[in-house]
Amino acid sequence: MILALDTAGEFGSLALYSEGAVLEEIPLYAPEGFSGILFPQIEALLARHGASYPDIRCFAAVSGPGAFTGLRVGLAAAKGLAEATGAPVVALSRLRLLASFGTHPLRAPLLDARRGQIYGALYDAQGNLVTPETVDVFSSWLETLPASRLEFLAHDFTPFAAAIEATPFANSPVTLVPRSLAGALATLAAIELTLGRAQDPAAIDANYVRRSDAEQMWTT
Repeated sequence: MILALDTAGEFGSLALYSEGAVLEEIPLYAPEGFSGILFPQIEALLARHGASYPDIRCFAAVSGPGAFTGLRVGLAAAKGLAEATGAPVVALSRLRLLASFGTHPLRAPLLDARRGQIYGALYDAQGNLVTPETVDVFSSWLETLPASRLEFLAHDFTPFAAAIEATPFANSPVTLVPRSLAGALATLAAIELTLGRAQDPAAIDANYVRRSDAEQMWTT
């Protein structure tokens, strides 16, 4: 069994995976944070499937980008449970999860980073990074992408549709991705586990892409 946790934004999710399939995925909404609801939801999910923490072979969590506090809650939970049970951890990028919903050779996932910016990257069909994950203004990010045909993936592409009309990407396909990503996380984590790429919990860290407000203030 694999237990997957996504707490990277106010919309999150949990999933339980076993024998090649997602047993259940639970959407979560926690605008006030996940710290107070995460473990009751995990325990209820396990109970519905007659499972307990020692049954989990691997814990998976979203490593970022996303809300700083949310990422820490999910990663800390996955790492703590893994330490307690002796299981490994798989931590994967939220952008890579979006890219996994694509069908084209080149996939450009993006997320709202607020402040008029987006988190974006370019992945291939095998989940490999073609261009690094970054935080940027959408129009500036487009200039870093190859002019070849690619697929955009987002939870909501409405704010960006007009911005690509006069660009080489005007006719690029757009795939809308559900907000619940834990099922995709568990599925990819199973592949990583099979390939021997799960990690020791102590080696896992968040990938914020953008520094926190506190860090930026400290260095200015």
